[in-house]
Amino acid sequence: MAKNKKTDKEFKLSSWAINNKTTMYVTIFLILVLGISAYFSMPREDFPEIKETKIYISTLYPGNTAEDIEKLITDPLEDQLKSLSGVVEITSTSQEDYSMIIVEFDDDMDVEVAKQRVKDKLDTEKAGEDWPTFNGAKVDPKAFDLNLSEEIPFLNINISGDYPLQKLKFFAEYLQDDIEDLTEVKKADIRGVQDKEVEIAVDIYKMMAMQVSFNDIVGAIQNGNVTSSAGNLIASGQRRTIRILGEIEHPSDLEDFVIKSEKGSSIYLKDIATIRFREKDKTTFARKDGKQVVMLDVKKRAGKNMVAAADQIKIIVNKAIKDYFPADLEITITNDLSDKTIGQVDDLVNNIIFGIILVVVVLMFFLGFKNALFVGFAIPMSMFMSLMILAALGYTLNTMILFGLIMGLGMLVDNGIVVVENVYRLMDEEGLSRVEAAKKGIGEIAYPIIISTVTTVAAFVPLGLWPGLFGQFMIYFPITLSVVLGSSLVVAIFFNSVLVSQFMTTEDKEMPLKRIISLSAIVAGIGILIFVFGGEFRALGSVMVFTAIMLWVYRLVLRKAANYFQRNTLVWLENVYEKLLRGALKGWKPGLITIGTFILLFAAFGGFGASVASQRTKIEFFPDNKPNQVVVYIEYPQGTDIYETNKITKEIEQRVYGILNEEMYMDGERNFMVESAVSQVGEGAGNPNTDGGSSAEMPHKGKITASMRQYKYRRGLDSEQLRQKVQEALTGIYPGVLISVEKDANGPPTGAPINIELEGDDYEELISTAEKMRAYVNTRNVPGVDELKIDVNKDKPSMKVIVDRKKAGELGVATGQVGQQLRNAIFGAKAGIYKEDGEDYDINVRFKEDIRYNKSALFNQKITFRDNTGRVKAIPISAVAKQSNSSGFSAIKHKDTKRVVTIYSQLAPGYVDAAAVVNQIKEEMKNFADKPANIKIDYTGQIEEQNKQQSFLGGAFFKGLALIFFILIFQFNSVSKPGIIMIAIFLSFIGVFGGIVITGSSFVIMMTMMGIISLAGIVVNNGVVLLDYTQLLIDRKKETLNLGAKDYLPTEDLFESVVKAGKARLRPVLLTAITTILGLIPLAIGLNINFFTLFSDFDANIYFGGDNVIFWGPLAWTVIYGLFIATFLTLIVVPILFFLIMKFKMWLKGNKSDKQLQMDKQIQEIG
Repeated sequence: MAKNKKTDKEFKLSSWAINNKTTMYVTIFLILVLGISAYFSMPREDFPEIKETKIYISTLYPGNTAEDIEKLITDPLEDQLKSLSGVVEITSTSQEDYSMIIVEFDDDMDVEVAKQRVKDKLDTEKAGEDWPTFNGAKVDPKAFDLNLSEEIPFLNINISGDYPLQKLKFFAEYLQDDIEDLTEVKKADIRGVQDKEVEIAVDIYKMMAMQVSFNDIVGAIQNGNVTSSAGNLIASGQRRTIRILGEIEHPSDLEDFVIKSEKGSSIYLKDIATIRFREKDKTTFARKDGKQVVMLDVKKRAGKNMVAAADQIKIIVNKAIKDYFPADLEITITNDLSDKTIGQVDDLVNNIIFGIILVVVVLMFFLGFKNALFVGFAIPMSMFMSLMILAALGYTLNTMILFGLIMGLGMLVDNGIVVVENVYRLMDEEGLSRVEAAKKGIGEIAYPIIISTVTTVAAFVPLGLWPGLFGQFMIYFPITLSVVLGSSLVVAIFFNSVLVSQFMTTEDKEMPLKRIISLSAIVAGIGILIFVFGGEFRALGSVMVFTAIMLWVYRLVLRKAANYFQRNTLVWLENVYEKLLRGALKGWKPGLITIGTFILLFAAFGGFGASVASQRTKIEFFPDNKPNQVVVYIEYPQGTDIYETNKITKEIEQRVYGILNEEMYMDGERNFMVESAVSQVGEGAGNPNTDGGSSAEMPHKGKITASMRQYKYRRGLDSEQLRQKVQEALTGIYPGVLISVEKDANGPPTGAPINIELEGDDYEELISTAEKMRAYVNTRNVPGVDELKIDVNKDKPSMKVIVDRKKAGELGVATGQVGQQLRNAIFGAKAGIYKEDGEDYDINVRFKEDIRYNKSALFNQKITFRDNTGRVKAIPISAVAKQSNSSGFSAIKHKDTKRVVTIYSQLAPGYVDAAAVVNQIKEEMKNFADKPANIKIDYTGQIEEQNKQQSFLGGAFFKGLALIFFILIFQFNSVSKPGIIMIAIFLSFIGVFGGIVITGSSFVIMMTMMGIISLAGIVVNNGVVLLDYTQLLIDRKKETLNLGAKDYLPTEDLFESVVKAGKARLRPVLLTAITTILGLIPLAIGLNINFFTLFSDFDANIYFGGDNVIFWGPLAWTVIYGLFIATFLTLIVVPILFFLIMKFKMWLKGNKSDKQLQMDKQIQEIG
């Protein structure tokens, strides 16, 4: 009896659960309630938010060239910042009026700490005597961190009508106040209209005639437009506060300000200037479908629910339309990303539901209806427990988490299958009662399923340590899978054990006719009432009616089919498998099958290599998504006036709209492909990936955004082809204008696929070399290159003013006076603030517009000042300075304080393998003879990121395998069994690479390698359960034969144990493979069924394709291909390898022959 205890196991935790079933039922109820609550409360988003460990420093210093900004702002700040610890890289852009520095820190650096350190360095530099000043105050560099999700507007509100722009702006501000009060919204920027200012337009000729200087005007306004306190006056026992009221109440009050008073005569501001309360100079235009609008760009706050924000904004807009706005005001919402998010999330939820239905149907055929429900129960239970945990961790419900749930669908039922199948077998074959079978059955497989779950999770542990932006993006997948698998283990050991111990039967007894009639009538009756009167819950009613119908379908059709499958088909399958396994284990066949399998592995690798070399199989870094937005970025040469930019952008708009509204995309007046198209010029027209965080005005930039309708409404038309059409229509049309036609990004930013950096000191030489390189590569006609562009140029129009220091000195004029005079004349000087209705408006003094850009007037103006004797002098600028036209740099870029110029390009349509294109460029560049020795060339961008992530994933795979190997050694106390499972993992590559070669699909580095890691977890799971049960049968046989723990079984008994274990584990292994594949099939083939609308509106909205299949398809197919082969390996090759290794061990130890063991037995019996 003592020996029996070793093999007749019982697991204390599951036995405790069986003995305390009421506690378990209450726990089940709580988890369901909390899980459902978590599902509805978790914020929705398409992809996880990415928080970069980057600090941005923006510095605005108007009126300076790129070279001046580099010298005065960027260089001094970089010198301070490079001494910070934990800095990975410093990049910067110096352009006219503006400097942007980006400091990237280590991933483990806290962003707030990094920001404070940067601010300390900025304060140190700003405190220096040489730091420049503007408008009487030191130039203020601002440090901030940036979340990409906070930079991309998630919707636009467009306001138009027969009203002046300022009135439209008033309506926009009404909405802006309410929208910015929402906790989910970071800000709502108004585009297409300017803020107002008080402009004091000075007549230079009157100013010179009256010998008034800019400083006189600014000083008079600053001293006159002020309200101040003079303290307290105590009189008659009272304390009165004295206030001097000097602030103007209306801009016209400024006209009577005295600028100068000499010899009894006063010069008033109205004598030399015109005062207007007007819009500032135009810095932004906005249009919808070509018509001018005032637009609100709404950006969400990091970590908040975009869908909830969009819903609340729509309520605010509708309320304003109903209660406040005039009836003829047109309000539209465009570029609403929340619709896309809802669509993607709903599609994945429907994929989960579809997968659950398929899995339960398969389980019903394999295990019977009631037993299928035991396992099927584990699916929603594990999912809701997972959602409860993920919500507690503060995660959002995004596509990464939902796919983790889909991927776990087949894996999580595995534990339930093993538990239910083992208990069922003990009740059926050994005649144990429900409780005995539950305790013994779970005891037999508790440790194997715990270890198999731990080893599966171990495969994903290295992915949980993924560094960088991609780590932030992809880490949700391994975390979700680990949580799901952990939940499934708890469900299997605690909840399934209770349910099977209470309700399992070996016979699927037919439900009495009277009972099924009453049950179906009750369910259907309640369902009809809910459907008719339930309002938004009417879908629940139709589900209940459908359930009642399915009870009859099961009673009349499915039950017979399932019983037939179990009694005939499954028995036949087990017998066929047993026959195959017996044949495979005899004679020379084990060696031949093993060698043949390894030959197949090498053939799969070789075929894959040949397919890649022939370009039949393409290597992609990240899934190439279909555009949900087609974005045309337009960049004119630096220095282009915004009105000129707007004029040409309008022309480009007409070309783009002509393509967007082609007949093939129209259904009458409605465009079923494109939902909306908006354009912006100036502010807000930058590319968030390259201009993120920039507050520069960008008068030379334009942007057209065309938002596609959801995939299911596009009638099968390809939005990528539409993007390519737009791209072709705009190629080569506007020389000197950089036009790039891009799509919304899928995943973290990676840089351009082709990105060549040139580093050196002489910027003119760098740009010249870059232009020569571009011309050279273009002559080589490298396939896959779209259009090579250079990120900077020396075409920025500028004017050099050279002061004759000797002459100026003789006349008492300083060079700084010349610069300040010209700056005041053109840019103006801020002279104070005018307050109206709680808003502050700048008071700016500048030349009248007709003179401001008149070169003759500018340089003939006189600098008025008092000399050392107090005499007023007026010296023309032209007397001391000469000017000439020239060109300057559009921008100067640094990388780690070194000057860099970048040549970049997207891949041409149809090309996805960036590495192959870049490698060809590298080969061609070997013959490029015009590279100066002092210039360094580096290939960065997507390739740099691709190599980094490929290296990480390869390392993660092998680290995961090592972790699995050590856990298995702990489980089996053996090296051979873990070794067999490791071999099985590598052999499963036959399916992965063979499938890719046969289908010709792309090898997507990020997704395929994650699929391989997921596959390793599944292979380990099945291998552990099979080998552990094989060892259990061997140990039992040893007890029967009275053999010691270190003795070996006779070959015949070993053979029978291996065959019996294989046959016993056929169902769990097949079910794991089938359920995992079926769980992934809807996503892999892109089959989308909307179960919500199916039951609420009787419209399933069935369609194929979509964003999810493009993104997740490669990973799903990797697992599917691999599982086909891995299942064969687990059922045939793993038993063969185990059998061969055991025989080899017996041979090494010199095990007694079977005949000798037989004689020993007979002697023992006689004795």
